[in-house]
Amino acid sequence: MLSHEDNELLCRVGPGTPMGNLFREYWFPALPSREFPEPDGPPMRMRLLGENLVMFRDSEGRMGALEESCPHRGASLYFGRNEECGLRCIYHGWKFDIHGNCVDMPSEPADSTFARKVKARAYPCRDVNKMVWIYMGSREEAPPFPNYELNTLPPEHVSEPNVMMEESNWMQNMEGDLDSAHLDWVHKRLHKDGPPPPKGINGFYSPDPNPPKLDVAKTDYGAYYSARRMMEDGQEWHRVNQFIFPFHTMITTGGQVLSFRSFVPLDDHYGMLIHQSMSPGAPMPDEVNERMLHMFDEVGGYIERTNEPRSYFLTKANKRNDYMRDLEVQRDIMNCGIPFVLNLQDRAMTELMTNAQGEPLYDRTKEHLGTTDVMIIAVRQQLLSAAKKFRDTGELPANVSDPEIGRVRTGAFLLPEGADWKALTADALDPESGAPLGADVPLIIE
Repeated sequence: MLSHEDNELLCRVGPGTPMGNLFREYWFPALPSREFPEPDGPPMRMRLLGENLVMFRDSEGRMGALEESCPHRGASLYFGRNEECGLRCIYHGWKFDIHGNCVDMPSEPADSTFARKVKARAYPCRDVNKMVWIYMGSREEAPPFPNYELNTLPPEHVSEPNVMMEESNWMQNMEGDLDSAHLDWVHKRLHKDGPPPPKGINGFYSPDPNPPKLDVAKTDYGAYYSARRMMEDGQEWHRVNQFIFPFHTMITTGGQVLSFRSFVPLDDHYGMLIHQSMSPGAPMPDEVNERMLHMFDEVGGYIERTNEPRSYFLTKANKRNDYMRDLEVQRDIMNCGIPFVLNLQDRAMTELMTNAQGEPLYDRTKEHLGTTDVMIIAVRQQLLSAAKKFRDTGELPANVSDPEIGRVRTGAFLLPEGADWKALTADALDPESGAPLGADVPLIIE
């Protein structure tokens, strides 16, 4: 369990909080590029790390992100005119470029120099492989852009992003990706040879009746782990997953497509799961792109979006309708009757976790952690240590300044019993080694 103080430090990400300050030193994904299909299109409201922003693509196709409130008298720049390489506030006509410079101030005399003294708060953006990334830190020059494999592959090797809004704290959202033991329960099929569930992909079924054995390695970019299960032929199945500062994970489902996932906080109570797939060896198959864009169609898609960012990417299957749980499926086919569609089942486990104030931010002083929680414990330690060190000394994790750190892969591997999994998987986890991806072991073990 955590102390109340550490739980607050771990979960709160608003301006001035230790964890929020740490996160702001990183580039992280904000919105899919497809949200800004053309230059001078309508601005879009966004909320990240407890701050309200307006994002837009200017006349030259460059992405910009400004604090929503106009620095004149606070009117929302969301209503601004996006024209001629700037966003013009409709209240008094002040106009700002993507760097926050006031390039026109028509409400002042023509000979006034006041515009030179006013600047909107602006955040650098990068549009890379179908995703707009943002840097919200305070340094004058942003750190190097991270060279995750996702960002350096040719665009045709990277999928469209799939985004799902989660109505709970970012940390409890992310912790599901640090926990392989829940596969045996939340995503479990009741019978190996029974009928598949009517919605979603097939459930998980393992021949090993025992819980997985987790082995964790802390790194300078975060941590990674193996969840080991025994196969019927005596081999060990190692499912190797990654955590990368500040809130990225890479989990494996087997096969030749890798996933990169980011648990981006809008604030303390809402966060987005942004999921992109990449195919290092070949262009992304069309069916993967289609699946990413239409992942939630089978459960009704998304609710009607408003201009409120917390309504973006919220599925129609949500906590208000029990995530469309089917009790007959739960009785006969799956341990959980909620459709197995991306992380919908996981959301049901985390969104109803609350503290005494009713906030969807769990009170971890009440926990009782076990042996299969060791990756969760390790990542919490890494995050708390990094946030406290930055708060107390100004020192940051190495992958802020070195864009190559955290350039890793994940995979599923069949190894002999008792093998040194770290040594035998090292090349496959290193994109620079030239080694093939992990064994084509599916997530569904039958």
